[in-house]
Order: sequence, then structure tokens, then C-alpha cells
Amino acid sequence: MNKHSILMGDPFFFSIKGGANPHTRNLFGIKKQVDRNLAIKQWHYLADVLLSHGLQIFVIPPQIEYPGLVYPANAGFLAKVQQHAPLIEKGFYLSNLIPTRSGEEFFYKDFIENIGIPTYHLSKRFEGEADFFPAGNKYIFTYGKIKQQRFRLKWGFPPYQRVYGFRSDFNVLTELEKIINSIPIIPLELINESYYHGDTIFSSFGENKQYLLVFMEGLSKDSQTTCKKQFGDHLIPLSENDAKLYSTNSFQTTYQNENILFLPKGVSDQLIHQVKERGAIPVQIDVSEFLKKGGGSIKCMIGDLGIFYESADDIKENVKEYREKYRYENYYKKI
Repeated sequence: MNKHSILMGDPFFFSIKGGANPHTRNLFGIKKQVDRNLAIKQWHYLADVLLSHGLQIFVIPPQIEYPGLVYPANAGFLAKVQQHAPLIEKGFYLSNLIPTRSGEEFFYKDFIENIGIPTYHLSKRFEGEADFFPAGNKYIFTYGKIKQQRFRLKWGFPPYQRVYGFRSDFNVLTELEKIINSIPIIPLELINESYYHGDTIFSSFGENKQYLLVFMEGLSKDSQTTCKKQFGDHLIPLSENDAKLYSTNSFQTTYQNENILFLPKGVSDQLIHQVKERGAIPVQIDVSEFLKKGGGSIKCMIGDLGIFYESADDIKENVKEYREKYRYENYYKKI
């Protein structure tokens, strides 16, 4: 049976190591402490809900030095390639991650190749599905100024400020255009460091992912204009409260011929109504420990691997064994 497959990262070592976005530090720039037991409980509940809606989950094992593996939306993105892989006719383009997370690439590459997907590299700074995703018949690419993360002096209290910057370099667009080929890519600039990835201010959903939840204030003025021009009445502007909950960090799947949109718990009744009006079924899930401490929500914890064609005759035995070993149900039987 062919199943929509996703990648999730075992949260056993989830903690704040680099403190690389504003959610990970307090007012004084000190890294927050994670309630790991609560995070693990929330993570498993998310996985259980996803499984109950027909998804197949592969779990990448934890690495104590790389707690960011719990956010595999940053691993890269899946795309069709010219040199078609016989198993699923797709390839995975690995991210070129922020320095404090760059070591994750080795583990993503190894895992993704072992489950039968060829991997490729991008030369410029880029953080995968978090900044590059389909919206209707187009792709959105979000980028911002790349800065060295550091503290700097300022007037006021406290007398210093943490500089974070953004994650994807505008210049990677040339590479993305070659990969996607004929599909239009709409580049949009991020300006608010609290919304440091595109999937913190956008979420595409619907039959063809033609509708867009959007927090316009996270974009530059020029990009707001471009966004409105390109997507028009398919846009659903968010309130500040819904934006702060990372309502856009949601994930859609199709289950029993219905579009299911998984959203963070606590979003407004108005937003729920707007989602339903457009034919999707909203399902709210509490992942607050990941947002409040790590700056990530539902979509951040999901890397989309597309459809696995399990009936293919040419799936190698070692790939079948690896997939079985790291499927959620089997992985947690053995540890």
C-alpha cells in the first residue's frame, strides 16, 4: 500500500543548545530550560494523532549534541529530479543549515539515503521546507538578511540585544529555480526575527494548497505587495494572537478523502471557522513546550517525505529492513 510518509525526530535529547531564535532565550538573553518530560509527552501525542490519520512516520534517532534534529522540516525538501530514483522518483535536497545546526546534515543524509531516497546538496544557506513550499501552482521562497548571531550593546534595559538574523540566503533562489524548473517561485523577504522561517508566517492548505494563512507583518512592505498580487483572495490574514501561536506552523494531509489541517492548540475560533469555510477539517494539537522554548511548532517537527510506493519490485531488501526498523511503531518497541 502506498502511504504518505513523514520524518520526525526522537525528542529524547530535546533542549536549547544554540539559542538561535528569540523564543529560545529570555529577556536577558539566557537560554531557556526545557521540560523534557512534557515535551516528550506532547511529541508522542502529536505522532499518535498523525498515525491515526493515515500517515506513516519514520523516526530519526536523537543525538545529544544536536537537539535540533527534533525539527526535521529544516532538513531540506523533496523534489523530482532528472535522474529519477527507481523507488519513488524523487530526490531530497539537503539544507545548508545555520552553523550551530550544520552537523545535523550528516544524520539527515545518512537516514534519508538509507530509507531509499537519493540526496543532493545546495551551496548557499538554506533551511528546507521551512522556507520553501508549494502554494497552489507556485512555490513560496522566504529569505532574510543572514547575520552572525551575537550580542550587541544598545540603549535601554537590558543594555544589550541578541542578533539572530534569518536562515535562507536570497542567492539560493538560482539553485531552487533549476531544481523546480517550470514552476514559478515567489521570493518574499522576512523582516521580524521572531518569525524567522517562512512556515512561521505562512501555511498553504486546501485541495491544491491554494489557500494561504499569512501574517503579513512578518514580511517587508514590498513583499506584502507581491504576496497580495500573487495570491489575492486566497490569502487569510492572521491576527497577532494567532500569529504568536505559530498558527501557520501547521501541516495538511488527506485522510478518508478529507483535507485535515493540524494546527497548534489555542488558535482563535475565527481562524477555525475560516479553515472550515475552505473545506479543510482543523485538528488542534498542544505542542506548546516546543514553541515556548524552541521556537517551533507542528510543521517544524515534520519533514515531508511524500508518497512511498511500497509495492515497487525494485526496493532493495536493506531499504525495506531500514524502513521497518525506523517506522514509529517498531522503533518504540525496541527502545
